[in-house]
Amino acid sequence: MRIGVFDSGIGGEAVAAALQKAYPHAHITTVNDKTHVPYGDKSASEVLSLTDIALQPLINDDNDVIVLACNTATAVAIETLRSKYPSQHFIGIEPMIKPASLKTRTNTIAVCATPATLASERYRELVKKYGRHLDIIEPDCSQWAYLIENNQLNRATVEVTINEVCTKGADVIVLGCTHYHWIKELIVEIANGRAEVLEPSEAIGRRVAHLLDIQYS
Repeated sequence: MRIGVFDSGIGGEAVAAALQKAYPHAHITTVNDKTHVPYGDKSASEVLSLTDIALQPLINDDNDVIVLACNTATAVAIETLRSKYPSQHFIGIEPMIKPASLKTRTNTIAVCATPATLASERYRELVKKYGRHLDIIEPDCSQWAYLIENNQLNRATVEVTINEVCTKGADVIVLGCTHYHWIKELIVEIANGRAEVLEPSEAIGRRVAHLLDIQYS
């Protein structure tokens, strides 16, 4: 089994590591676009063009499935890519609004995501479908991807954001950018039981199994 994983930066490596653990015999290839990272502050047309160009090595490598391990690229580009490459299986990543809506007891959740993801039509559809009854806090995480990519994000910055959303009653925190997977343990530590932290690595693994009709471990 061949799996390609794309992200604008290092976030995809965390997703690839989770997939390799689930499928130890799979051949997993990662590509990124560190020249243009982050994508979250770019226009939709820029994200679509950059994603298509960066994906070409994976498109040409006969992967059974390509994972867009980037919420921004998924929100903006995946439907166009599916139309352009109809024989290629794509799996995208999107903010886990539905699971959060099922887990919250306070009906207040926080979605940590890039500006482009939060502004996307796909995100609005998810909120309309699963989150209309929720108070959804969207803290300003616009610099997180850049800071994580360049190893500059400090604990104090994260603490301010997480403490703020928890104080406002959020009992579920959705990580809507794969860059943030690298600081999940820090976020869990800061939340300190006040909120559950969700990210989609396991869901991606299950989706691969369903799409390729194999067993998920």
